[in-house]
Amino acid sequence: MEILAMPQPTFYIFKCEQSSPPGMPKPSCVNEQNRDLYDHLSQSMMRKGIMGPVLAVRTSCLGRCQMGPLMLIEPGHYMYCQLSKEKIDRIIDEHIIQGNIIEEFLIPKQYWGDSIVLDNN
Repeated sequence: MEILAMPQPTFYIFKCEQSSPPGMPKPSCVNEQNRDLYDHLSQSMMRKGIMGPVLAVRTSCLGRCQMGPLMLIEPGHYMYCQLSKEKIDRIIDEHIIQGNIIEEFLIPKQYWGDSIVLDNN
């Protein structure tokens, strides 16, 4: 019996779910005002029928706390910042479904420079 390969997702969406305790001076991507953004992302993907080709992943800190809430879309290393439900809806419609990057939602270059090159010597 031949076993069929499981297809890979077309996109991975890594949504930062890091939260800091109350009173912590460092900002975090999850607080009382935005703790439902991951659920909104998942529900929006279900409504649009894109679960499977698009995989949403809860992740811990993505290292750009001052620009949160954040999500990273692969392929492409596209980091979207200061998320809201409205921004997530547009990112799904325009980036994921239509293939158009939303430049004004991307993290500024000073926070997200070029990739670190590995020295394989």
